[in-house]
Amino acid sequence: MNITIIIGWIGSFAAIVVSILIAGELIWFADAASVFIVVVGSIFAMLATISPSQLKSVGKYFKFAIFPPKFDPALYIKELVEYATIARSKGLLALEESANNAKDPFMKQALMLIVDANDPDKVREMLESAVDHTAERHQKGADFFAKGVTFGPAFGMMGTVVGLVSMLQVMGEDPGAMGTKMATAVITTLYGSVMSNVVCAPLESALRSAHGNEELCMNIIIEGVMAIASGSNPRFIQEKLEFMLPRTGRGGADKGKDK
Repeated sequence: MNITIIIGWIGSFAAIVVSILIAGELIWFADAASVFIVVVGSIFAMLATISPSQLKSVGKYFKFAIFPPKFDPALYIKELVEYATIARSKGLLALEESANNAKDPFMKQALMLIVDANDPDKVREMLESAVDHTAERHQKGADFFAKGVTFGPAFGMMGTVVGLVSMLQVMGEDPGAMGTKMATAVITTLYGSVMSNVVCAPLESALRSAHGNEELCMNIIIEGVMAIASGSNPRFIQEKLEFMLPRTGRGGADKGKDK
């Protein structure tokens, strides 16, 4: 589970509620019409920006943001070093059994391509193309929530206009109701900001972060497998791949071996 987004949501909503309680009463900020126009309006506007075939993926976008797949670059490097050791001592054909037991489908595909003695340049091209297609799929999910960042304030402003029009309509007939109508108009702006900055923006960021982790591991697999195919020394492969990690993440492959 993406615990940071959960903590962020809890903290953000708690801060809003506490500030409301300090300023007045919670009931003052509860308005069904405002929630409806902002939340329902934004969601349907977001859906209007995607293709029918993409509609079934909306639930997956939310799921991946909250429960992102785990990609540990250090473990991938450790695994690739082990494959390199096998290939170095027994030859590339000996990797076939190991490749079939690989848990990551991309790792398995990459290893099988070099085991089958395919042209290295074509193998790299195929694997990099797979990375590009994965990036494109993930980009669609992040873009979906990015639209919510835009639509939330827009529908909040629409709700404000609706509230102001309603206020002007009762101005001559019931001046006492003007305060309530004005409050509704302003509250809608608040809901639009919450929809944008508290709900959609973190979801967009979480998806981009999850994709970044997966893309890094896919690129590590590509560089590792190509180095194995060229017969590079396992120690050299480890050092080469660890240069792809942030400084704090280097040396993780050795730590994995020690365990």
